[in-house]
Amino acid sequence: MEFLGWIIAIVMFIIAFAGLIYPIIPSAFFIIGGFLLYGFINTFDGMTVWFWIIQVLFVILLFGADTLSNLVGVKKFGGSKAGMWGSTIGLLIGPFVIPVAGILMGPFLGAVIAELAVSRSGVKQSIKTGVGSLVGFLTSVVTKGLVMAVMITVFIFFIK
Repeated sequence: MEFLGWIIAIVMFIIAFAGLIYPIIPSAFFIIGGFLLYGFINTFDGMTVWFWIIQVLFVILLFGADTLSNLVGVKKFGGSKAGMWGSTIGLLIGPFVIPVAGILMGPFLGAVIAELAVSRSGVKQSIKTGVGSLVGFLTSVVTKGLVMAVMITVFIFFIK
């Protein structure tokens, strides 16, 4: 049964990492789901209260990193709230409209279009905001990937 628990947990973790590329996938929930499924199949013995406190703090960090990276990226490059919302919408829609390149083009185009439409920024400023949203997104992907890797490492440490 332990083998089955590991297989299911690993599949859940892989899906969580796919959420870095397809943000519609709730990565944090798949990571936690992997922990829970492992526990239900094998045992929760190693998953102490401290384990869950640490993991909840990491989940909060994941959500914060995602939001903060986008906000800082757009704001640092002179964008408005419209640019931030456009970037977020583009991030969610982009991968489905343009399957491979959409993950990068979506946030960029979303921010540019929103800046042009709502805040009436010039083309140059709108493109600058688009670049900021792309930088924010890439920063978020790296940060979330590292945090998720640490979450899994903590899981392995506690159950062994």
